[in-house]
Amino acid sequence: MVFQSKIKTIHWDNNTSEIIDQRLLPYEFKTINIKTCEEMYIAIKDMIIRGAPAIGIAGAHGITLAAIELSKKFPSKDEFLKELNKKAQHLKSSRPTAVNLMWAIDKQMNLAQSTRGSINEITAALIENAIKMENEDIEINKKIGDYGASIVPKGAVILTHCNAGALATVGYGTALGVIRSAFAKDPTIKVFADETRPRQQGARLTTWELTQDGIPTTLITDGMCSYFMSKGMIDMVVVGADRIASNGDSANKIGTYTVAIAAKYHNIPFYIAAPTSTIDISIKTGKEIPIEERSHEEVTHINGDWICAKDVDIINPGFDVTPNELITGIITEKGILKPDFKESIKRINKL
Repeated sequence: MVFQSKIKTIHWDNNTSEIIDQRLLPYEFKTINIKTCEEMYIAIKDMIIRGAPAIGIAGAHGITLAAIELSKKFPSKDEFLKELNKKAQHLKSSRPTAVNLMWAIDKQMNLAQSTRGSINEITAALIENAIKMENEDIEINKKIGDYGASIVPKGAVILTHCNAGALATVGYGTALGVIRSAFAKDPTIKVFADETRPRQQGARLTTWELTQDGIPTTLITDGMCSYFMSKGMIDMVVVGADRIASNGDSANKIGTYTVAIAAKYHNIPFYIAAPTSTIDISIKTGKEIPIEERSHEEVTHINGDWICAKDVDIINPGFDVTPNELITGIITEKGILKPDFKESIKRINKL
C-alpha cells in the first residue's frame, strides 16, 4: 500500500498562493488566496499556515508576491531589489524560531540578486523557483518517511507531539510522513497523539490527518505520556523540529522537551524527523535558538472563552529545546543521523 498525500497545504496558482486556513480545522475545511506579501506575513504570524517546512514555502511565495507587487512600482532594478530586501526582512520577522522560513526567503533573495536581466525576468525566475521548492518539499518528506519507516518495529505504537504532518509541510509530512510510510508497510501500527496545548495542534490537526488516512489514533493530553510509557504502551516517539542546532539540539513545539525526558527515563527511542533545511549550522547549540513568545490569549482562552482567572500572570513560549543527549536519531531526507550529531551533521552537509 502506498499513501498519496490527500492534503496540499500551500499551492501557487495564477500569481496567488492558495493555503489551507488551519485555524478552522477540524471544524471547517477552507482555503484562502494570499495575494500580497503583507497578507502572507499575517498568515504566517497568525498561524493560518504553520509548521516549519510549510512556512518556509510560504516565505518563498511571499517574496514572489512581493516581487510581483514591486515590479509595478519600481522601474529601476536597484530600487526594486532594495525594496524586495526590505520585504524579505519584514517577512522573516513573522515567526523567528523556524529556520526554514529564513532558509527559503534567503534562497529566493539570492536568486533575485544573481539573476541577470530585467525585473520581469527576475520575477519570472522567482515564480519558477517557488513552484520548484513547493514540489521538492513533498519528495523530501517521502524520503524522510521511507528512512523513518525502516526503523519502526512491527506493530509499534508511536507517540507524536504537535503536528508535523501534511499540514506542517506542503504535503505528506515529516514525523507523520514516517508514520504514513510505516503504516503503508505495516497496518498494525498505531499512534498516540498529544493534545499539544495551548493551540491543540495535536488534537485539532494530527488526529484529523491520521483518521482521514485510516491510521488508528488515540488522543491523550500532554501530561499523560509518562503514564502510558510506564505501562509499556508506547514503543517510540517521533516528532518534528523547527530548528536544529549544529550539535543536534532541537527546537520544537513547547512540551517536546518534557516528552523527551520521559522517553529517556523509560528507555524509549526518541526521534526527530525534519528536512536538512531545518538544520542551522550557523549556531553551535540550542541555547542560541530564538524562542518565540506568543499571545497570552492562546493560554487564557479556548475557542474564544476564558478558562482561567482574568488577573493571572501568563508566560507563553511557543517552543522549547530538546538537548541532543535525549535524541536517539534525526531522520532526514539524506538518512538517519546518529550521535555524535555534531559529526553526523557535518558529514551530511557534504553530501
